[in-house]
Amino acid sequence: MAKDNNGYKDTDDKLPRAKRVKNKAPAPVQITAEQLLREAREGQEGDIRPPKQQINDSTELADFRLRMRKGFEDQVRRQKQNARVWIKYARWEESQKELDRARSVWERLLEVDYRNHTVWVEYAGMEMKNKMINHARNVWERAVQLLPRVDQLWYKYIHMEEMIGNAARAREIFRRWMDWNPDQQGWIEFIEFELRYNEVDHARAIFEQFVQCHPKADAWIRYAKFEMKNGDLARLRDVYQTAVDMVDNDEEAERLLLAFAEFEELCKEIERARSIYKLGRDRIPKGKAASLYRMSEEFEERYGDRQAIEDAVVNKARFKYEQEVRKNPLDYDAWFGYIRLEENAGNKEKIRQVYDRAIANVPPAQEKRYWQRYIYLWINYALYEEIDARDEDHARAVYRMCLELIPHKKFTFAKMWILAAEFEIRQLKLDFARKILGTAIGKAAKGKIFKRYIEIEWQLRNADRCWKLYEKYLHWSPKNCYEWISYAEFEEKNYDTKRARSVYELAIGQKQLDKPELLWKSYIDFELAEREFERARNLYGRLLEQTQHVKVWISYAAFEASAMVGGDGMRSEDVIEQKEQRIQRARRVFERASEYFRTSAPELKEQRSMLLEQWRNTEEEFGDFGDVTLVQAKLPRRLKRKRPIVVEDGGSAGFEEYIDYLFPEEALNTNWKLFEAAYHWKRRKDSSAEDAEDKET
Repeated sequence: MAKDNNGYKDTDDKLPRAKRVKNKAPAPVQITAEQLLREAREGQEGDIRPPKQQINDSTELADFRLRMRKGFEDQVRRQKQNARVWIKYARWEESQKELDRARSVWERLLEVDYRNHTVWVEYAGMEMKNKMINHARNVWERAVQLLPRVDQLWYKYIHMEEMIGNAARAREIFRRWMDWNPDQQGWIEFIEFELRYNEVDHARAIFEQFVQCHPKADAWIRYAKFEMKNGDLARLRDVYQTAVDMVDNDEEAERLLLAFAEFEELCKEIERARSIYKLGRDRIPKGKAASLYRMSEEFEERYGDRQAIEDAVVNKARFKYEQEVRKNPLDYDAWFGYIRLEENAGNKEKIRQVYDRAIANVPPAQEKRYWQRYIYLWINYALYEEIDARDEDHARAVYRMCLELIPHKKFTFAKMWILAAEFEIRQLKLDFARKILGTAIGKAAKGKIFKRYIEIEWQLRNADRCWKLYEKYLHWSPKNCYEWISYAEFEEKNYDTKRARSVYELAIGQKQLDKPELLWKSYIDFELAEREFERARNLYGRLLEQTQHVKVWISYAAFEASAMVGGDGMRSEDVIEQKEQRIQRARRVFERASEYFRTSAPELKEQRSMLLEQWRNTEEEFGDFGDVTLVQAKLPRRLKRKRPIVVEDGGSAGFEEYIDYLFPEEALNTNWKLFEAAYHWKRRKDSSAEDAEDKET
C-alpha cells in the first residue's frame, strides 16, 4: 500500500504532529506563573482608580512616584505600539515637573513610531507650554525634516514663531515649506502671512511662484483679484493674458475668460469684454463652454442691439426645438419648451400655430398614463387664450374641443371639467358652468367633480342644490365615509341638527363602508359638541355591539370619565358628587371591557394589557378620588419568549423573540414556580456552556 513522504499510509488518519523545538536553551529572562497572574490582575484593575492617597513627606512622595513610574513602564512594555499609553506617561511626568523624564518618554516613543505626527505636535506643545522655545524649535525642526508632507507640522511651527514675534524665521520656514510644493492652501497661507505684515511685493513674488506650481484657474483668478485689490489694472490684465495663454484645459480656460470679461465689463471696457467673449467662442467648442456662450448672449443683451440679439437668440432656440419635435412629435416636453419660447417672443400667431401643432399629436393608445402629460397642452392653451390673448370665444372653443376629444367611456380628467366650469363662472355665465358639471356627472362621474360642484353651490348659498348633489354623490358612492361626514358637517353649517343626526344614522346603517371607524368617531364627536351625553353613551353601546376593539373601550371609558353635565355655577358638593359618578361610570366600562377580554377573547392579551394600563392611568388622573389598587392586582407580567420562524416551504428559519403577558389568573392555574425554576436552570445551563466555549477559544 502506498505511503506518503511522512511514512503514513493513505488509509491512516493523518493527525497533526507536534513541532520540534529547535532551541532548547533557557530564555535570558525567566517569567514565572505568579508574575503572569499579577500582571493580568493589574491589567484588569487598571480602570479601577484607587482611593486618593495623602502624602505627608518627601519619602512618601518618592515612593508614590516610583510606583506610578513602574506602572507606566509596565503598561508601555505591554502596549509598546499604543501611542496613547506613552502620551499619558509623558503628561504625568510633565505634571510632576519632571521635564527631563518627560522628554525621555517622548524620545522613546518617537523611536517606536516617528511617523505619527500627533506625537510630534504633543511633544512640541509640552515644550511650548513650559516656555522652552529652543527645545520646541528643535522638535519642530526634526518633525518637518522627517515628515515634510504633513502640513499640520509646518502650520504649527510657523504659528509658534509668529506668536513669539519672530516673523523673519516664520518667513524662512514658509520658504522651506514651499520648496516641497505643497497644495494651494499652503501657498495661500504664505501670501496671507506676507499681507499681514504689508509686504505686498513679497506677496506678489509668492503669487508668481504659486501660479507656476499650480497653473489652475483658481490660482490665476486669485492672483488677479490680488492685483485688483492693489489697484494695478495693468498688472491685472497681464495676469489674465498670461493665464489664458498658459492654460490648455477648455474648462479652466472658460473660467478664466469669464472672469477676464467680467473684469473688463466692471471697468466699462465694453469692446475689450466683447473681444474676450469672441476669443472664447473661437477657441472653445460650444458643447464644452455652455456658460461662456450663455454669458456672451447675456452680455450682448445688455450692451448690443437689443432687437437683433433677441431675434438671433429666438431663432437659434426655435431651430433647436424644431429639430426635436420633428424627430419625436410625441415629445411633449419639447413642445412645452417650444411654446414657452414663442410666448416669450410675444407673437400671437406663432404661439397659436405651435399650440395647434402640439395638440394635433394625440397619444396613439387610449390609456390614461399616456394622456396625463398631453392634457396639459390643452390646459395651457386655454389659459393662454383667456389670460394673455384675452380671447374668451377661442378659450371656450379650446375647452369644448378638448372635452370632445377625451374618451370618457375609458377614462376622463376631472381637472378639465372643473377648469371649463370655472372659466364660465369667471365669465359670469353660471348656467353654462352648471351645464358643464352636470354633463360631467352624467358622462364620467368622479368624486372631485361632485366635491367641486358642491363647493361652488355652497359658495353661492344654494342649499337645495347642495342637498341634491349630496344625494346623487352618496347614491353613486355609498361606501365613502368622508362624504357622509362632509354631508353631515354641511347640515351642521345650516344649523340643522336633526338632519345632521339623520345623515349620520343613515351612514352607519350602510352595509359596507371604507372607514367606518372615522364615521362613528365623527358621529360621537358631533353629539359631544351638542352636549348630548346620553346619545353619545347610546352610540358607544351600539358601536360595541359591532366591534369590541380595545380602542373603542378606552374611548368609551375616557368619555365617561370626562362627561360633565353641569356648568360653572355648580356648587362644590355637586361637583364632587358628579366627579364620583363619572369615576364609577368609567370603572364600570373598564370592568366590562376587562371581563370581556378575560372570558370572551383570552387570546387578545396585548389589547387586554393595554386596557389595564389605561385604566391605571385613569385612576391616577383622578387623584384622591381614584383607586389604583383596583387595577394593580389585574396587571399582567411581561415575559420575553422565543418562537420558531416558519418559512413558506414549512421549514424553520431560526427563532424570534416576542413579548407574552401572564395574567394573575393564569399564574394561579399553572404551576408557575416550577416553570420559573426550570427557566432559571435553563439560563444557568446556557451560561455555563458559553463559558466553556470561551475557555476553549
